[in-house]
Amino acid sequence: MAEVSKIQDYAIIGNGRSAALISRNGSLDWLCWPRFDSASIFAAIIDVESGGSWAIRPVKESQVSRCYVDKTNVLETTFANESGQTVLIDFMPVTSEKEKREQLWAEHELVRQIKCIQGKMDLVVDFNPRLNYGSSSPEIKNVGQLGWRIEAGANIFALRSDVGLVSAAKGLSAKFRLEAGNKIAFSLTFSAEGPAVLPPLDDLVVRKLNLTTQWWREWASESNYRGPYEHEVVRSALVLKLLSYAPSGAIIAAPTTSLPERVGGDLNWDYRFAWLRDASFTVHALFGLGYKDDAKAFVDWLLHATRLTRPELRVVYDVFGERPPPEHELTQLRGHAGSRPVRIGNAAIAQLQLDIYGEVVEAVSHFIGGNKELDRETQKMLRQCADYVCTHWREPDNGMWEERGKLRHYTHSRLMGWVALDRILKMQACGQLNGIAVEKCEAERGRIREEIETRAWNSQLEAYTQTCGGEELDASALLLAYHGFEEASSQRMQQTYKCIRERLVPKMGLIYRNQHSKDLHEGAFALCSFWEANFLARSGCLEEARKVFEAALNYANDVDLFAEEIDPETGAALGNFPQGFTHLGLINAALAMRDSEEPTHKFES
Repeated sequence: MAEVSKIQDYAIIGNGRSAALISRNGSLDWLCWPRFDSASIFAAIIDVESGGSWAIRPVKESQVSRCYVDKTNVLETTFANESGQTVLIDFMPVTSEKEKREQLWAEHELVRQIKCIQGKMDLVVDFNPRLNYGSSSPEIKNVGQLGWRIEAGANIFALRSDVGLVSAAKGLSAKFRLEAGNKIAFSLTFSAEGPAVLPPLDDLVVRKLNLTTQWWREWASESNYRGPYEHEVVRSALVLKLLSYAPSGAIIAAPTTSLPERVGGDLNWDYRFAWLRDASFTVHALFGLGYKDDAKAFVDWLLHATRLTRPELRVVYDVFGERPPPEHELTQLRGHAGSRPVRIGNAAIAQLQLDIYGEVVEAVSHFIGGNKELDRETQKMLRQCADYVCTHWREPDNGMWEERGKLRHYTHSRLMGWVALDRILKMQACGQLNGIAVEKCEAERGRIREEIETRAWNSQLEAYTQTCGGEELDASALLLAYHGFEEASSQRMQQTYKCIRERLVPKMGLIYRNQHSKDLHEGAFALCSFWEANFLARSGCLEEARKVFEAALNYANDVDLFAEEIDPETGAALGNFPQGFTHLGLINAALAMRDSEEPTHKFES
């Protein structure tokens, strides 16, 4: 059996429409085209035997190092052995719309170029696609000078290369030798229901690499963050850009499905969709870094996606604001490291999660600030949210962690109901919003506050708990300060943090999301580590915030990417990868530390 790469062994490339994951050994093990949530072409990351992969590697064992070209999403993997040194460059071409119109530019293309920079090296290529999540071994046709072609209905995949490929048992293969100064390029394209654009290789690959590098660097340069963590913040911003679906502005949670939260277990979910829960964190991060155009695109998508179902909101949407497919299991796949089942679609679509109303309202409130006027449609949406929250906030729900069991009265859901009404009332007071039942909203906001302060506070634990009347701790209690419900420095919040640190923190830089998660032996939740740093910065404990933040950074992989969770024993990444929520948390924690230092900034909530 082929060796299974660990989750942290992967790096991501993409172009704002889809993404690919490439392992440290140069194997492309995950790619879905034409969208993030399309069926896979390569899926070895969730079934090393039959998922499909595309490997480019030295014949002999080599030392491996890798990095992104500075401030880009262009990946470089360096192989070195006694005979020589080669660099594998992987990227999906991106550039301005103007440049695309002026030259032959495929809408969906992945370029792999390997060049020898020292000595000589024997290399091997194994191109083994498996369509539709590993269920189909496609026929690969030799079309002469046009390379190789796979036809799947109206869809066409075309592979071109500078080296001769031959048919093999599972696909195509080649062995060749490069000497210093030599390079070989490969281009894989996808087209649907139209003539395939087959760009020439040669100099055009170099030009596309230069244009792609320039485009990413120009985008990265828009960040206004300057500080000790600039490298990590910019990398996290670049990850968010990779998870953005450019045609709509949506931002997905992660580009993968079913990477396990517990290796060998069944906590395997499809994250290739956009969750409303991420909304306020996303707008805070994008605005905080100065990416106002990206924030506007996201809010526009948010308003479009929610329009058809209001006043009720769905928990999760696809990149076009539609309902994701029903969750089901793919029995043909073995799962990452035997972690079954592999699922596509997500059953969270059917859950009740009342916190999302506060997330949406907070996102809009932060986006418009105190000066912008609200259009008629946005005002209508906010009035609907106010009415819905006033009517439904007392109900139990599935909560932000999407528990698939009994509905409960989650403190975080109450908090976000309070946030929704608080921000709506502030917008009304600024003259931005009309037609609100002010007295009703004020009364319900007060009742939610009373509920949290009396029923979510456990006097025996001396802490805010996960549920009203409950006894279990939850790291989400730290968000009471993030969203401005209570000052981080207050006695209650400091007592809550002390309790969380004593019970949920296994070591510096790691934190379980709650006691239940800890008891199930799930990983520490990476996002919560950055919540802790954020909370400490808001408490005025900047030095301690830095210590927690830097300890958490040590759990990123070698190219500064985070999964959803971290194994406290081994430091291994767990869950879908890379995880947008984690990188949002990193950015917002860095901004909180900046804001606590610089008088020109202030905390936003």
